[in-house]
Amino acid sequence: MTATPRAEYRWTHRHLLGLEQLSAADIRFLLQTARGFEEVSTRSIKKVPALRGRVVVNLFFEDSTRTRVSFNLAASRLSADVLDISAKGSSVAKGETLTDTARNIEAMGVDVIVCRHSLSGAAHQLARAVRCSVINAGDGQHEHPTQGLLDIYTLARRLGREDFDLSGVTVALVGDIAHSRVARSNVHGLVKLGARVILVGPPTLLPSSMTELGCELSSDFDAVLPRVDAINMLRIQFERIQSQAFPSVREYAHFFGLTERRLARAKPDVLVMHPGPVNRGIEIESAVADGPQSTILEQVTNGLAVRMACLFLVTGSRTGEAGGASSTATPAAAGATPVTATGAAPAPTSKGTVGGMGVS
Repeated sequence: MTATPRAEYRWTHRHLLGLEQLSAADIRFLLQTARGFEEVSTRSIKKVPALRGRVVVNLFFEDSTRTRVSFNLAASRLSADVLDISAKGSSVAKGETLTDTARNIEAMGVDVIVCRHSLSGAAHQLARAVRCSVINAGDGQHEHPTQGLLDIYTLARRLGREDFDLSGVTVALVGDIAHSRVARSNVHGLVKLGARVILVGPPTLLPSSMTELGCELSSDFDAVLPRVDAINMLRIQFERIQSQAFPSVREYAHFFGLTERRLARAKPDVLVMHPGPVNRGIEIESAVADGPQSTILEQVTNGLAVRMACLFLVTGSRTGEAGGASSTATPAAAGATPVTATGAAPAPTSKGTVGGMGVS
């Protein structure tokens, strides 16, 4: 009997606006692509020519350190030209609309706009208004897709899930679920990859509607701890909380802060995650944040490879139309190390190439 050939996967997304719109296959392909870019940061010359001649604009209307710098470095390492624009000092401060700002930027020959905004849906609005690719770097309380992707990437790599299948893995997301775009992106991605997700927080910050996404809700952190393989401690969104829903800082830290004493209740090999910035002494004790089970700095490191993969894919590597990257348009073609289905990089051939792609 002749085996039916497996259909070639094709990435079809010109924009990356959220993980809600992606399938499990999309997410796995993106994370596998990130694996191919991971080693670029270990080279003496940390560049590949994937986006040479392309222009990426970071359009940030909220404060940011990690995300802005990470996207800036990711684009630079792909050899793109990078521009940084913030709300202060831009025409938005003079009354120009977000759409008009984006269209004027695009008119200068921009290929990708990376947007962060305080309003939910801002990235979707931009995607409808421009022809270039748009990547959502966080929009209000909606989603933060690249943070969700790098969290999942770090979790899977630490657990040895090279195929990014998270079946049988239980993850607790702890904190201000109601206002957290990071929580929403993590939930969409984790559930699609087979993980069990438990959302933990004060009842006033734990929307019951989240059960519709396939999550379990709990306000008893201590009872949840022994059941989970990873704990992702979310930042308290003080700038978004407009009501009395948040308990006092002291009360929150007592019931939901991750201390050494509380961590002792969990599995010995449990992973401790945090998207940053960390409010030490409130969400997590310094001894835990800096301890051996912490993946916080790994998440920052992995974010670079993940964002390189996002930029590479939404531009389709420009071998064809945007959003048309296929399983054959791999990081190897961009000058990075390819990754096989088993997760291992193939050995150089006798001609000094990798996988026959002529990679140096």
